[in-house]
Amino acid sequence: MAKILVADDDGYIRNIIRTMLEEHEVIEAENGQEALRLYEESGPDLVLMDTMMPDMNGIEATRRILELDPDAKVLMVTAFASSKKEEMLDAGVKEVIPKPLRMDDLLKKLGKYIE
Repeated sequence: MAKILVADDDGYIRNIIRTMLEEHEVIEAENGQEALRLYEESGPDLVLMDTMMPDMNGIEATRRILELDPDAKVLMVTAFASSKKEEMLDAGVKEVIPKPLRMDDLLKKLGKYIE
């Protein structure tokens, strides 16, 4: 069982992801600032990060998490997969997963980074 931080400002999306990842421990953040704080406090195995969030967007939150922990595994879950992919990868995300989410795609990508 992995500890996964899910950062998305949409509670419905967080709930869907929590359901898809029911065999793992899921920690939820509503924005990038909260994601950064929860990353420091809980040291998750993996982060699923939305791009567009209030207070701090996912790209900035990813950069800051990687400053804290260069080995952090951050996957971007986003509706902006095509338009912002290069910027996301430059920020250090391992994978870009497009919304709407498909459970099989999400689990396959997660499988590369967690046992």
